[in-house]
Amino acid sequence: MKIKLHSTLLLISLFFIPQNFFAQGDLMIMPKRLVFDGSQRSQEINLANTGSDTAVYAVSFVNYNMTESGSFEQVETPTEGQRFAEGFLRYFPRQITLAPNEAQTIRVQLTRTGNLEQGEYRSHMYFRAVEEQTALGTEEDAESEGISINIKTVFGISIPIIIQQGESTTQLDITNIQFEKDAETPQLSLVLNRSGNMSVYGNIKVDHISPKGKTTEIGMVKGVSVYTPNAKRNFSFELRNAREVDLSQGKLEVSYFEEDGEILAKKEYEL
Repeated sequence: MKIKLHSTLLLISLFFIPQNFFAQGDLMIMPKRLVFDGSQRSQEINLANTGSDTAVYAVSFVNYNMTESGSFEQVETPTEGQRFAEGFLRYFPRQITLAPNEAQTIRVQLTRTGNLEQGEYRSHMYFRAVEEQTALGTEEDAESEGISINIKTVFGISIPIIIQQGESTTQLDITNIQFEKDAETPQLSLVLNRSGNMSVYGNIKVDHISPKGKTTEIGMVKGVSVYTPNAKRNFSFELRNAREVDLSQGKLEVSYFEEDGEILAKKEYEL
């Protein structure tokens, strides 16, 4: 029997955006990451369908390595120094149907915590849109023993879920700052160097300090992470407010700080 397939590309999209929510397609997720740091044993993820059609999402875990450029590669087994969180997490439900403008909550719980060693564990909860496979066969197809199947486009979105066990020994340093002021939009490149037993997640801010001491914020990027076991991440971004200051004099102050405002690293660059 011959089978004819009419299919579109399976799209699996991963984006990490600096809002309190995380959206792709018609699915909105809040928050965009979960961290179990010992103060909670259960947390919730809120999903909302912002589209005009009913949607079905299958929920599962996937695991990723972060590259030095900040992209992600799916892996089946942990690399040296990496621990997966999925074996210590339980969640419900595992499939969700959302009508237009409908919302639902997924509960995520810690389990088997007596087996946790000191350090960090990370897996990503993956939400995959499920589309029906529609048979397009006609009577003529049936007579010729042919079946035509249409597979609609689907997409996926994932958020990290992190377990942190014990005290953090993590430190961060900023090195290799490079400044391109002659570009159409001035750009800054740097290296984030992480050491210790846990990841870092925070914001990068760039201030221009004039020779007279006036400080002007000229760049900000939110939600920049360096996940274990990575020791460094190469990062570059545009300084969109840099035209407001004189970049031929003074200095740049680059700082990396967590969401609670704690500064983990600071470095100056003389202009």
